[in-house]
Amino acid sequence: MIDTHQGLPHEAADSITKPFARFLKIEAAAGGLLLLAVLLALGLANSPWQEGFLRFWETPIGLTFGSLDFTRSLRHWINDGLMTLFFFVLSLELKRELVLGELRNPRQAALPFAGALGGMVVPVSLYLVLMSGQPGIHGWGTVMATDTAFVIGCLALFGSRIPPTLRLFLLSLAIFDDVGAILVVAFGYGEALNWSALGLGFLGIGIVAGASRLGIRSVPVYFLLGAAVWLCFDASGVHATIAGVILGLMTPTRIWVSDARLRAILGRVLAVPAGDRRHGDAASHRDLRQAGRAVTESLSPVERLEMMLHPWVGFAIMPIFALANAGIKVEGVDFVQPVSLAIIVGLVLGKPIGVFVFGWIAVRSGLAQLAPGLSWPFILAGSFLTGIGFTMSLFIAGLAFDSYVLNAAKLGILGGSALSAILGISLLIWLTLRMR
Repeated sequence: MIDTHQGLPHEAADSITKPFARFLKIEAAAGGLLLLAVLLALGLANSPWQEGFLRFWETPIGLTFGSLDFTRSLRHWINDGLMTLFFFVLSLELKRELVLGELRNPRQAALPFAGALGGMVVPVSLYLVLMSGQPGIHGWGTVMATDTAFVIGCLALFGSRIPPTLRLFLLSLAIFDDVGAILVVAFGYGEALNWSALGLGFLGIGIVAGASRLGIRSVPVYFLLGAAVWLCFDASGVHATIAGVILGLMTPTRIWVSDARLRAILGRVLAVPAGDRRHGDAASHRDLRQAGRAVTESLSPVERLEMMLHPWVGFAIMPIFALANAGIKVEGVDFVQPVSLAIIVGLVLGKPIGVFVFGWIAVRSGLAQLAPGLSWPFILAGSFLTGIGFTMSLFIAGLAFDSYVLNAAKLGILGGSALSAILGISLLIWLTLRMR
């Protein structure tokens, strides 16, 4: 006999259905997969198959319509196309946390924002000083951002031995400075502007906003509009991934079906006695379809899109990006090029100094407050982890450097990220052992 007071059947996946917990679990697992992709790319780039592996990512793919040419290399479609979804999901998470999550409190949101600001200003300043007069000075953006998946993956090693507020702090900080980095990419590493294409892009954004106001709720419609906006930005000279950030921040957080309306709709379905629903009963079928849509629409678009896209980003897009960009031919690389050292200093020293000092100033000035259970030693340990700049650093390096110094820059990114991870994990081990 079925107990009608029970909820949904319990499944193993139920423990990760809360948005924040789900995001953390996916990021932690994605961090491990991302590491495997990095090692595979490095291995293939230095194997007998290196030429074919590296040439594969330069395969031209696209369409040509008369004078319009949308042919790009496979690497370009990955870095500018697939990564737009990466930034779209980051923007969804940022908006959800600011509107619905723990960062609704301005003073609590101010701490990771201040840390992110310091984590951009200080390492960029160190990089510019060290690279003064050098040909790679334009690559200062490589030391700005934090890799969310790797950071959460490092924290996952400690389970409940570290305060949950540290995860929230680092996750929020990583999202803030990733969004900051992509804004810098859009306007600092773009090309000469095509104002007509840019105007069409903003017209497309206006159409998206108008469709939302009219109550159009079809995901495929917005996907097509988003693709059109992306193509306009790609042709405009502004980096196309900015489209993902803008559209993510525009996504509504308001639910369409209230709890009261959902209960009323489900009540009509449940009012039909078991076994009395006749095949071909149009009214019953209509109620069932309406109930299904009501259940779906009882979540906000931000939450639904994040739940739908985040696994694809973590388990497909980011590993593919790593395979396409992390392959470094070690043979012939100058390990002591200034750009490698400047990136390592920026990530290993600049990031933790900037995050910790700016965060401390924000708290001391009263602009921010420490979350319950979060202490300065743990913030210091987390600040070292913010030097793991893998995904965004490689992304910006591909835009900023020519082939002469690109491999040296990638080497600095991998070395600086690895050293930051070692320092942050070591400090967390010491802190958790001392707490015992």
